[in-house]
Amino acid sequence: MSWIFWCSLAFLGYTFVGYRTLLWMLSRRYGRLPCRASIYPEVSLIVAVHNAGNVIREKLANALALDYPQEKFEIIVASDASNDDTAAIVRTFADQGVRLVEIPHRRGKGHAEMTARNASRGEILVFTDASALLEPSSLRRMVENFADPSVGVVSSNDLMEARSKDGAGETSYTQGEMGLRCLESSVSSLVSVSGCFFGARRQICDVWDTKGCSDFFVPLHAVSQGFRVVMDPDCRARVRAVGSRRAEFRRKVRTIVQGLDVFFSHLTLLNPFRYGVFSWQLVSHKLFRWLLPFGFAALLLSNIALYQVHPMYRLFLILQLAGYGAGLLALVLENRVDLTPLKLAEFFLLGSAATLVAWLDFSLGETYVIWEPSRRA
Repeated sequence: MSWIFWCSLAFLGYTFVGYRTLLWMLSRRYGRLPCRASIYPEVSLIVAVHNAGNVIREKLANALALDYPQEKFEIIVASDASNDDTAAIVRTFADQGVRLVEIPHRRGKGHAEMTARNASRGEILVFTDASALLEPSSLRRMVENFADPSVGVVSSNDLMEARSKDGAGETSYTQGEMGLRCLESSVSSLVSVSGCFFGARRQICDVWDTKGCSDFFVPLHAVSQGFRVVMDPDCRARVRAVGSRRAEFRRKVRTIVQGLDVFFSHLTLLNPFRYGVFSWQLVSHKLFRWLLPFGFAALLLSNIALYQVHPMYRLFLILQLAGYGAGLLALVLENRVDLTPLKLAEFFLLGSAATLVAWLDFSLGETYVIWEPSRRA
């Protein structure tokens, strides 16, 4: 059991700390930034929505205020069979150039994005969520990166806003993820981009996967075509934390199932002789992260078996049980507790459970094409 314990611990340590440390070391030696310039190609801003009546007015006002030449910029809202007032609200912006594409029957976010792509004219396609608010200069800054011919996709820097400590877990995770993406961008390419706000060259979007996450398969398509995928830290999108545990759990299960589908349909990218460092990044960032619950389970079970062997194992078991206990306590107490450590433990526990459910759903052939947009606090 000792080798299971130590191998599990090494795997978890590498996934949480080792991978990031190696990226940091490589970025110090080989890091490179895109060659930016002020360019103004035609841009299509695509917003795929379903029943977004509560946020779409604010979103469109925000989009129209972006610092980009109006004659080079179009906004397309693809409504996936919304049955609230989304379409009516979007039509009130028609005289400002906003176009509405209505899909009569629900086909999912991927299909809505593809439909909007087909209706667009831009050289650069920019995808953004209805709940994400962009800083005025963000679109212009994003497009500047495409002056570098090696850049195929550009991701934003997400700023998560939590109105209470209830969103502390998601906020901390997002901050860590943005830091990791910044390192990946410097070393080679991002593995995935921000679904809230990212842009891609039109040619990369010619092949579309209506079942997968566009923030994952578009970057993979770009790398397979020889492009880099980068993050611009000054290209910011503000997003509020998901408002409920149930919604966050469903969102995680859906995105992981779709991510697994995309990953296993792009296994050729795991060839390091062709894709170099990116193959290592893809395994370390995605596959290993999805395997974390199994690593934690192996660590806990082997630790229980080794409990009597040495005081160190007993201490380690106490720490593990305390962590799981803190997460369960936060779940039971719900909003009656406002301690950040408990919220972080709860977020970790829900994420691990969602990952296990996602693996089960994926193995059973679930696809989650139809999506319910998360209501954000």
